[in-house]
Amino acid sequence: MPPALKALVAQLAGWLAAFLLARGGLLPGGIWPMVAAQAAGAAGAALALRSARWWLPIHLAFMPLVVAARALELAPAWYLGAFVGLLLIYWTSFRTQVPLYLSNRATAEALARLLPQGPADVLDVGAGTGSLLRRLAAMRPDCRFEGVELAPGPWIIGKLLLPRRGRQVAWRRADLFSVPWAGYDLVYAFLSPVPMAAVWRKAGMEMRPGSLLVSNTFEIPGRSPDFVVEVGDRRGTRLLAWRIPASRAPN
Repeated sequence: MPPALKALVAQLAGWLAAFLLARGGLLPGGIWPMVAAQAAGAAGAALALRSARWWLPIHLAFMPLVVAARALELAPAWYLGAFVGLLLIYWTSFRTQVPLYLSNRATAEALARLLPQGPADVLDVGAGTGSLLRRLAAMRPDCRFEGVELAPGPWIIGKLLLPRRGRQVAWRRADLFSVPWAGYDLVYAFLSPVPMAAVWRKAGMEMRPGSLLVSNTFEIPGRSPDFVVEVGDRRGTRLLAWRIPASRAPN
């Protein structure tokens, strides 16, 4: 079942649960007990449908926020503005299930230590606002970097903030699977668990043997990393690295 359909089913299940509890006299009077029951029911339904874990707080907060916003009597323009803002940031996250993650300075420093001693080509897929590339470009002016981001909001921010370094940093708005990964010494991904199997397939088909695929936090199903770098930041970030083998068809 697509994630968006799961979310709709969970919300409807939450309202059904709240209605049955209220009909059976198991809820106190007033709107908020029913709203709380609906939120708990929606989160429980999402759990039963095996939705991604990050859907649970969304279901818990969605209806209480709707009711609270209704009580505030906000002008419709505020809702439109919030919708447009979220759309610009998250774009097709409902389909790809890849939210916006930003890599911190400690991660950039750890990744820089994985680069070859001489010039190297680096690709950041799902590059967000380009925060990682800005730091890497400053640390390694001898390397060439490219970032790929699909969501228009982060891409615009990255376009404005990336330094003008000639050809050192390229910034593209595209789907990460639509661009070629061939020719890069290192490909970095900070995505989610959902696309990692596809990431590995693309890496195996396109990246040259000996190059490095690095995933921030998320593992490749059924494939142990060749080595793991503990970044040592407050997030407990781990960089999982796979060396592309000579065989062109990794599992």
